[in-house]
Amino acid sequence: MPNTSLTMPSENESNTNNALSEHSIPVSNSDLYLGENPPYKVSDNVSEVIQQLMHNVNDEDHQAHHIFCEMDVLHREGEAIEWKESARWVKYEEDVEDGGERWSKPHVASLSMHALFSLKKSIIDGAVLLDIDASDISSVIDQVITTWQQHSGMTKSNERERARDVLLKQHKHLYAKRRYKANLEKLRSVRSLYDLHHSHVESKSLDNLKSVSSNQSLDSGVTSGESGELHPNKGNLHFMRKIPKDAEVANMMVGELESLSKQYLAFVRLHKSRIIGELTEVTLPTKFLFILLSPVGHKHEVQEIGRSMSTMMVDEIFREVAYKCRNKSELVAGIEEFMVQGTVLPPGGWDPKIRIEPPLRVPSQQMRRNSSASSLKEVEEVEEDHFDPTLVRSGRIFGGLINDFKRKLPWYASDFKDCLHVQCLASVIFLFLATFTQNVTFGGILGSKTKGYMGTMECILTAALSGVVFALFSGQPLNILGSTGPMLVLETIIYQFCQDNDWDFMPLRFWVGMWTVLILLIVVAFDMSALVKYITRFTEESFACLIAIIFIVEAFDKLADIGIKIAPMNVNPDVPISNNCSCFQNSSLAVANSNNETACNLINGTLKGDGCNPPSYKDNVFLMSILLFLGTFTISMALKMFRAGTCFPTIVRQITSDFAVFIAIIVMSGIDAAVGLDTPKLTVPTKFQPTDPSKRDWVINPISSKNPWWLYIAACLPAMLASILVFLDQQITSVIVNRKENKLVKGGGYHLDMLVVAVLIGLCSLFGLPWYVAATVSALAHIMSLKRESECNAPGERPVFLGVREQRVTAICVGILSGLSVLLTSILKIIPMPVLYGVFLYMGVVALSGMQLMTSTS
Repeated sequence: MPNTSLTMPSENESNTNNALSEHSIPVSNSDLYLGENPPYKVSDNVSEVIQQLMHNVNDEDHQAHHIFCEMDVLHREGEAIEWKESARWVKYEEDVEDGGERWSKPHVASLSMHALFSLKKSIIDGAVLLDIDASDISSVIDQVITTWQQHSGMTKSNERERARDVLLKQHKHLYAKRRYKANLEKLRSVRSLYDLHHSHVESKSLDNLKSVSSNQSLDSGVTSGESGELHPNKGNLHFMRKIPKDAEVANMMVGELESLSKQYLAFVRLHKSRIIGELTEVTLPTKFLFILLSPVGHKHEVQEIGRSMSTMMVDEIFREVAYKCRNKSELVAGIEEFMVQGTVLPPGGWDPKIRIEPPLRVPSQQMRRNSSASSLKEVEEVEEDHFDPTLVRSGRIFGGLINDFKRKLPWYASDFKDCLHVQCLASVIFLFLATFTQNVTFGGILGSKTKGYMGTMECILTAALSGVVFALFSGQPLNILGSTGPMLVLETIIYQFCQDNDWDFMPLRFWVGMWTVLILLIVVAFDMSALVKYITRFTEESFACLIAIIFIVEAFDKLADIGIKIAPMNVNPDVPISNNCSCFQNSSLAVANSNNETACNLINGTLKGDGCNPPSYKDNVFLMSILLFLGTFTISMALKMFRAGTCFPTIVRQITSDFAVFIAIIVMSGIDAAVGLDTPKLTVPTKFQPTDPSKRDWVINPISSKNPWWLYIAACLPAMLASILVFLDQQITSVIVNRKENKLVKGGGYHLDMLVVAVLIGLCSLFGLPWYVAATVSALAHIMSLKRESECNAPGERPVFLGVREQRVTAICVGILSGLSVLLTSILKIIPMPVLYGVFLYMGVVALSGMQLMTSTS
């Protein structure tokens, strides 16, 4: 549906010619201007005409471009006549406000139904000149006047001369007037300086200033280019940035002229777009001209017709019709299609003076492009499926893997060249700090669950190994491998099972890993990753939402641990801490009233009393942690949304938004250092050694005297469970990353991803490292940090999502930094843990906000 609402005519506009709807369109294929009988009635088969036109006219000269539309209205001031810019369109309408000093906010155009019918009739009765050759505005006007003389009844020479003279009058633009005022203020400032410091040459200086001012005045003899910019003929350079680079211009010229006895209209399409004069406020080539002159007394009507034509020219479908139409009837068919798709608002239910804000999301125009609604339904059904060449079974052993190699190999070089953007640097810093925090946290939990067999150091090493290898060889390098809850539970179960049966944990875990590798290789060999296409959107959304919610809950849980375990807060500071602590040699005899545990142990006594284990309160640490936590989250979210703001240049907003999390971490870490409280900091191992060197080496011996021989065969049972967890975690995350709304162009590689994960699980089993698979929230954060949006947005238009910077370098760099983190201890230990928990919260909230399930629920 076009971005317009059609208002019912008011009382003074209601006298519409009823014959309009029955009017046969006068056109013939041999005459582009006027004809006797049309080859068809447009109203009967508008859709068919539009479809044939859009699909059959494909030559280069008639390819549709973006349109910038400017409407100039004829103004009279005394004897002087000039064209003044009244409104402009890139996508939405902007009007010159009353007084002519500034532009209105962009808004959806509301058009009069009467004006649309009048436009249609005027096009039918008027002159339509298609693909004319003209080098300047004068030659265009000459052809228009000649056509009016021959076909529209402009037989009087004084009408033709007066019309030509008026159409060649100067065009004035709002930006030129504002620039002139700014220059005039500068001149006045210079004059003041001369008055103050050079009074002896006051008269001479003033004369010079007046001379300069007169040269830059906005009289009818000065062009808009000369008056508007310090560099002539460059136009409004600031506004030019908001117009697409391939755009062409449609100039609308409407007004009333006292010498005319009837209305004259001309729709002109140039054969080659070119700059034919300083008609427009931007220096872009003109492709279309729409000229409407009427007798005096119809100013409002012609302006509304001009607005209607301008609005249609920036409509996606009509614009293509205007470029491709071969005769007048096809142009009128485009007008009728636009009117059919419009929405009429009743005159008593809405005030036309109220401007409609541009919508957050514009509906797709695909239905208007398709010949019928049924074809659109078929397209939607195809798009809903996970149609992906990677998910088609090849029918050959390792056929899917071979196809993945063939598909990804041509993109491999570009995967390294496409990282040359500052956004990738911001992504590396953000992902490193986020994933490193996860690794440290997960390592601490894993170390406590396995009693030191695997801990923080092993998690850091796994992050480095898996990050680099997966980024180099995977089919979808935007996936980030990391620790997941299901894998932690599986590790805990295997360890507990070994403890209960007095078996060695690491050798059994090695064989579970080897069996898992074998099962995953079978999955890859028989293209079983194609089963992913049966995973529904609901399953994907539920899985992703669950992981995101876990991140949010974990962030608050870790923050609460600071107040409970690390730095408890004294909620009753007025109550004195008890000192009652005595050493009892037996249950009834108190040897000493002392809380000295060493002295009490020497006599085999026991400390008893409320004051024996006094709480270690740390004033204000927990409150400061809350402030750091919330501050990091708030700054990150605010700077991320800063991209869509209007303050500062676009490049500043983009860079600030890209580095949002990094800026938040720097700011809040600086505040923490300035305050000086003992908040918990990020701890990093300082030595490259296993968490508990007394229990294991870096290379795991697969044979143990404690483990029976059959245990290595029975390890295939937990390996099946591990394979299911790996398959689901990896492939569901890959499906979410490869969704069509992410607009990935290089495609995925489910079979190749599974092969790389299988190899990494084998290596991690050999070196006693945790098993890492695709982490949903980290992968989504990677996607979010690399999203590309349009830099050139029409006024009122939201930035358009263009896709993702698909490359391997960011993930490689994150893996390398994870491995080098042992050398970065002096820097990383400055970062407070509450700040990183705030990053956790930010990742969870951002991941949730992009879920269709959450959008539908809200």
